[in-house]
Amino acid sequence: MHEAPLTPEANRAARAILKWSVRDLASAAGIAFTTVHRFESTGVATETTKAKIVAAYAAHNVDITNGEGTGARLRKSPTPTTQLPDGEAGIIENNEM
Repeated sequence: MHEAPLTPEANRAARAILKWSVRDLASAAGIAFTTVHRFESTGVATETTKAKIVAAYAAHNVDITNGEGTGARLRKSPTPTTQLPDGEAGIIENNEM
């Protein structure tokens, strides 16, 4: 799958989906707050920084996309499987012993 380029607009869209502040993104991506702020203001960031930002979003099911412009979308999360807590069992169909 082709990855869309991370732009300041797409970055703001992705942050909005997750309701993240600039500081939240910086923490999730492991980068400085000022780096995120500078990127959103000027569009300037290293490819390494952009990769860290994209990875932080991907970890929360958000993808950077291209359509009529650049943006972001929330991926559908997989349907959770039902798991029983440790020590509990499910219903046994045939309980003949």
